[in-house]
Amino acid sequence: MKAVLDANVLFPTILREILTDLAAAGLYEPLWSDRILAEWRHAAARLGTDQDAVAGAEIALLSARFPAASMPDDGDACIDLNLPDPADRHVLEAAIAGRADLIVTANLRDFPEGIMRGIGLRALHPDAFLLDCHARAPGLVADAVHAARDKAARMGGDIPLRDMLKRSRLPRLARALKG
Repeated sequence: MKAVLDANVLFPTILREILTDLAAAGLYEPLWSDRILAEWRHAAARLGTDQDAVAGAEIALLSARFPAASMPDDGDACIDLNLPDPADRHVLEAAIAGRADLIVTANLRDFPEGIMRGIGLRALHPDAFLLDCHARAPGLVADAVHAARDKAARMGGDIPLRDMLKRSRLPRLARALKG
């Protein structure tokens, strides 16, 4: 399965860690575009110059870890689609270029089901996507979640697992893991 990861699921560190660990474990193939990565970096830069530098380093590491994940987003295939936010057209372009099965995004309203179905794609919230991953490979998901929590604890963010998942807007996954 191929999934485009929108900027809003790459920017939050915990969520990115979980998603990329599952991709590295072979549960799905991640895709994005340079523009998606630029949106992530722009969001980080709004938090300060140091966050821009951190995001730049994280993007470089992510690109090295998944060199085949970057897709073009030239805007030609989706030009006639009437999206609620035309600025999101590039995400669909990356999905089409990569022959993705779905887009993982926290902004479902920007990817209406009817339009998505018409081009053979679906958009899933990260909580629903990870819940589906958990149904297919519960051990891999649990390992990825615990690894993200352990990494956060080492960096000074020691919080209970359930709270971490709720803050990451993953309440259904938290229930599934009984975290």
